[in-house]
Amino acid sequence: MKNIVYILSLCIGVLSSSFDVCAQTTDAEPIAVVRIGGKWGYVNKEGKVVVNPQFDVAWGFYEGLAAVRIGGKWGYINKEGKYVINPQFDNTGVFLEDLVAVRIGGKWGYINKEGKYVVSPKFDNAYGFSEGLVAVKIDGKWGYINKKGQYVIKSQFDDALRFCEGLAAVKIDGKWGYINKKGQYVIKSQFDDALRFCEGLAVVRIGGKWGYINREGQFVINPQFDNASPFSESLAAVRIGGKWGYINKDGRFVINSQFDWTYSFSEGLAAVRIGGKWGYINK
Repeated sequence: MKNIVYILSLCIGVLSSSFDVCAQTTDAEPIAVVRIGGKWGYVNKEGKVVVNPQFDVAWGFYEGLAAVRIGGKWGYINKEGKYVINPQFDNTGVFLEDLVAVRIGGKWGYINKEGKYVVSPKFDNAYGFSEGLVAVKIDGKWGYINKKGQYVIKSQFDDALRFCEGLAAVKIDGKWGYINKKGQYVIKSQFDDALRFCEGLAVVRIGGKWGYINREGQFVINPQFDNASPFSESLAAVRIGGKWGYINKDGRFVINSQFDWTYSFSEGLAAVRIGGKWGYINK
């Protein structure tokens, strides 16, 4: 109950106060991003400003650091608001597995938490590390490299997602399938769209409808949803007829479709929107 009170008071309370926008971060320490008067800063669980609003754009904390932008350049601050990596990048991501993708000019590379390059900028596009590998794009094709910048799976895919539970969704010739870390197909390319595996299931689209498959590629929840998200804490947000609700792994609605937008459950709570207002619900 303590966590529920904290998150509700932080995010719902903040939304109804003088802050323009509130966004919960994903890091362990309870700090939220807020916008006041056109600038972004951070508040603690009591709603007290801990980093003064000063940034043109600010993201949540990941692995202890947050990406912020001032004057067109991105850098990283710690939870005291001090720069750990000065603003210098044209675009950036969030730290995952101690590394982050950053762009200078037209190329992406990877830096560590000291701001030093561990993989030099040479990619046309790049994602965040997951399970020791990351998808990168060169000359229109995606492949996977390790933290030394070495290719583990050569560039060959038209699109590619991050590894999750040992599998990654990849696209060739308009169809999505799933590969393992050796680059071998575990589930052949057959889907019109696909997302990552979470809790043993992946959400995929055939035609205009989304459903859920297991690691053998078999449907355990038939395609029937207009939109859908991965499972988190045994529930998944799905949309039917313009409204979102939550289903369990049997495909049954646990929370009826009623929301205009939703996020996945985390620590027993999920952010939902009805009309122009956001709040948090439990299970």
